[in-house]
Amino acid sequence: MLKFFLWLRYLRKKKIVFLSIAAIALVVSLLIAVSSLFTGFIKVFEQSAVKAMGDVVLEPPMSFAKYPLLIEQLEKIGAVEAATGVLSAQGLLLLDKGDVRPVSIRGIEPERRDKVTGFQQSLIKKNKSSEGSSFEVPDFPDRVSGFVSIGVLTEPDEETDEYDFAAAEEMIGRQVILTTGTVSGEQAIRKVIKVGIADIVFTGVYELDKSFVYLPIGELQKKLYPDEDGQIANQIQIKLAGDVETVSALAQIRGVWSDFADKQLNWVPYLINQTAITTAKDLQSPYVTELRKQMRILIFIFGVVDCSVVLLIICIFYMIVRLKQRDIATIKSCGAASGSVCWIFVAFGFCVGIAGSLFGVLLGYLITNNINVIEECIRKIFGLKLWKSSVYMFSEIPNEVNWLWALAIVSIAIAAAVFGALIPAIVAARTKPVEILRYE
Repeated sequence: MLKFFLWLRYLRKKKIVFLSIAAIALVVSLLIAVSSLFTGFIKVFEQSAVKAMGDVVLEPPMSFAKYPLLIEQLEKIGAVEAATGVLSAQGLLLLDKGDVRPVSIRGIEPERRDKVTGFQQSLIKKNKSSEGSSFEVPDFPDRVSGFVSIGVLTEPDEETDEYDFAAAEEMIGRQVILTTGTVSGEQAIRKVIKVGIADIVFTGVYELDKSFVYLPIGELQKKLYPDEDGQIANQIQIKLAGDVETVSALAQIRGVWSDFADKQLNWVPYLINQTAITTAKDLQSPYVTELRKQMRILIFIFGVVDCSVVLLIICIFYMIVRLKQRDIATIKSCGAASGSVCWIFVAFGFCVGIAGSLFGVLLGYLITNNINVIEECIRKIFGLKLWKSSVYMFSEIPNEVNWLWALAIVSIAIAAAVFGALIPAIVAARTKPVEILRYE
């Protein structure tokens, strides 16, 4: 009870203690915001790969036929929930006279792709349709239809970094000219496809929104490989079952592919073994590893700079000890042990650390959760655009608080506050009552 009384007295009489609480709160909020924004960016970056390609990607060194049979075999094993084939190509898209854009063409199966990647959620017009993704354009039922990424049709505004959705939606139903082709021997064969825009794709990931055109895989095959028998793909995208281990799933998929390539395609072992079967997250791992390194370095730098808080606490508590020596001497003269006196100030530092950390967590949460609002206010007030999707890939700043990092930061902050109070506490414990009260 005496300790609690002294703490309240010091807070009331020595308001400079609130400075140490504020310093801890600012440090904790800063580190929580930095760690949360970094980990949020990494998480969204990894999710963008899954959103684009599914959990696992099977990519042989060359195109192959009979891919529906492979999908059927894959979906029979317990590790795979769904799979879909993809046929890729490059081309040029003519939007208007003189307006030509380079694009990456993807031949897809919309219904299967919905099951693997949730592709329908990226469509502007049909994202909530009960019919799922569909290439059908009601006014032109006989035309080859496709989906076009919004970045192909319009660029983000330089000031707001937002796409002109109204202008993009006006393109739905219009016909555009897609030029692509194949190489046969030493001869390049040009193919022209008249495409009706069935919908616009907006994923929120700049790299996925800037250059993709999606066509029915069968229609693209007819143009690229008209003489080939069977249905062709050059990539299989796979969604794993929810409770399966990734290593086990990859082994099962590898086994199904090896058997299929051997018996159905008559491929030699070299081609079979050259097939890449990996998770979408592993494809991003080199970049993610570097991001994590940068995050640790940045947090370490901030942590070193924020060590000044420990010095601040030492100075404040030492000042309190020097000014309150008579109180300390009185307590010790009444029979209190040096350890008890030391514990008063150490525990007081612990409470200061807890109070500062709680305020810091609240402030860090508010900053992180409202980071896009803050960024927009800075843009409007100062005319400075801090976040651009063309640079940072995503249309919005990831704003999810990483509570594991927050717990670690709070623990370190409390330990730092205790350490800062320890030296003044030792000084207080060594106070000799007879020297202080001699002239009282």
